[in-house]
Parts: sequence; C-alpha cells; structure tokens
Amino acid sequence: MLGLGTNNFGGRLDADAARTVVETCLDAGVTFFDTANSYGGGRSEEYLGRALGRHRDEVVVATKFSSRVGEGPYDAGASRKHLVAACEASLRRLGTDYIDLYYQHFFDPKTPVEETLDTLDTLVRSGKVRYVASSNFPGWRIVEAEHVSRARSCTRFVATQAHWSLLERGVEAEVVPACEAYGIGVVPYFPLASGLLTGKYERGKPPPEGTRLASSDRFASVATDRAFDVIDRLSGLAAKGGRSLLELAIGWLAAQPAVPSVLVGAMSPEQVRANAAAASVQLTPDEVEAVSEATAPAGAP
Repeated sequence: MLGLGTNNFGGRLDADAARTVVETCLDAGVTFFDTANSYGGGRSEEYLGRALGRHRDEVVVATKFSSRVGEGPYDAGASRKHLVAACEASLRRLGTDYIDLYYQHFFDPKTPVEETLDTLDTLVRSGKVRYVASSNFPGWRIVEAEHVSRARSCTRFVATQAHWSLLERGVEAEVVPACEAYGIGVVPYFPLASGLLTGKYERGKPPPEGTRLASSDRFASVATDRAFDVIDRLSGLAAKGGRSLLELAIGWLAAQPAVPSVLVGAMSPEQVRANAAAASVQLTPDEVEAVSEATAPAGAP
C-alpha cells in the first residue's frame, strides 16, 4: 500500500496545493496519510485535516510526537506532560477526535520508556489514539519497548518508521530483523532517496531547477559516484525487464515481508499518479532478488 508523506505541507506546499495533492491521492486510491506535529510548524497537520474533510473516516492518518515544537523545557520529548499536550494539539490541528497511528518521532533518552508506553496506553484506552508506533529507533530500542509493553500489559508499538531505500539499506542489519521477529511493521520513508531513484538527476550535472535537491545544500552529499553506480545498475535492470526506475524503487520495498506501506512524498498531482501507478506493479521474486543483488552494500554477504 502506498502512503503519502506530507512533510512538504506547510513548507514547499501551501494549503491549496496540499489540498490538490490529497484529493489526487484519494482519487488514486491512496488512503494512508503520514504527518507530524513538527512538519511546517504544525501547518502540515492543519492542511491535511482540512483537505481530508468528510473523507476523514475513510482513511488512516498517522502523526508523530517528541520532536521539538517550542522553546520551553516541555515542548519536546516523550514525557507524560509533553505527550498528552502534543496529542491534544495534534487532534485540534487535524480537526479530528482520534489518531489512527501515533508515532514517537525520535527516541527520548531523558524519559523512561515505561512512562511513555503507559501514557500511550492511556491515550489508546481513551479512544484518542488507535495504534502506536516508533520512528527512527535502533533495533535494540524497538525490542526493549516490546518487552516493556509485554511486562506491563500495555499497548505496544505495532510499527516503526525507518529511512530505507535502495540507496540506504542500513536498517536491514538490525531494525528489520528485530521487527520481523516480533511482528512489527516497517514503514520506509525517503524511499526515492530525495528523488535520486526517479531518474531525474544525472551524474556530473547540477540538479534540475525546481527539484527538491536544487534548493538544498545536500546534493553533493547524496549524489555521489557510489549512488550513481547503483542507479546505473538499476537502470540496466529496469530496461531489461520493461520496468521504470520508480517501479523498482517502490516495488522492491513493497515486496519486503515486514513492509505494510511505503511512504512517498509528492509535490503535484502528476507525482501522485506516477507513484500510485508504480506502487501497483508487483515485482516477481526473480526481480526482487536481482534488485537486492544490484544494490547490496559493499561487503554484504
């Protein structure tokens, strides 16, 4: 299942553009929307809530807490005080009375995991949250939270969100195996590596005007020779199998056993439709294996 990442809402996309993207998603059958209280200073949640309107109960809405949202000492983290306040604020901005999936955006070393899980359990029992999850957690922290939730008979993390793409496969060392062992879903974000896996960028050339990396100082750090070597191999596989680079990038992740949904951002209706079409393609086992081999990190078995 394809999910829409809305980190551009309230930043690169204004309210009208965000509404158009959301409406296109609904028309294309996309029903999973991911945001966070820190995206766009809270505007991402506001824009998403307004755009969904009467369709709210037809979709799954995920948002996040724990990132800093103010200057005060209790404006970040996973403490009971911040968590309860963050949830109430997200509900107001989204214009809803429940959150389908509530992520802890980052691990908080200052708050005992027991306090966080107990508070999340209270929010679930109150009906304000349906399910809870982690994000950007290392594998051992995911396992720790699982065992704490079992010991306390409280709500557990049912998913984790992780940076995972054909150019960034580090989570396969610990995070993915941990999640597979405990029946926890892995939701990849940045699956297109900031657009590198769409084919719009070329080796040795500046990023095209209007693209994500054209307005970022990250281009040189991500558009490396190693990245383009991988892209060249993938392009060869795509051409051989009559696939697009986009289909391989999304389809390979979607084929992983632990992945229930792949989050992809979009700046326009055209991107939404292209991503949705790519997500509808199911790669064969042989294609999945070939892509795995072509993108395996150096030194991998």
